[in-house]
Amino acid sequence: MRGFGDLETVVMHRVWDHAGPVTVRELFDELRQERPIAYTTVMTTMDNLHKKGWLAREKEGKAYRYEATASRGEYSARLMREALADGGDTEAVLSHFVAQMDGEESKVLRSVLQRLSGRRPE
Repeated sequence: MRGFGDLETVVMHRVWDHAGPVTVRELFDELRQERPIAYTTVMTTMDNLHKKGWLAREKEGKAYRYEATASRGEYSARLMREALADGGDTEAVLSHFVAQMDGEESKVLRSVLQRLSGRRPE
């Protein structure tokens, strides 16, 4: 798995920002307020994301309603997992990653690790 392309990223963030399924027309109307873009470009991008398994769709009249098949957090975790797998020395990669964390992120990491190992937070 690789990260999304530029427009795919924009589309996925818009889909994640919606409370429920969204149509191509709805996203197109949002995007064209910020940039010149063709309806067919949005439609093709959403269709490609569907084919890649990132968007599920359901027919509604003549259109489809799309929704993400994974949350933003799940997508980010997959990217992190891929980076870890591609990095070679797992310990070195994790060490560099953790060294770049701020205090709050370190606290969250400790809490997650303790929860996953079944221990109570200190």
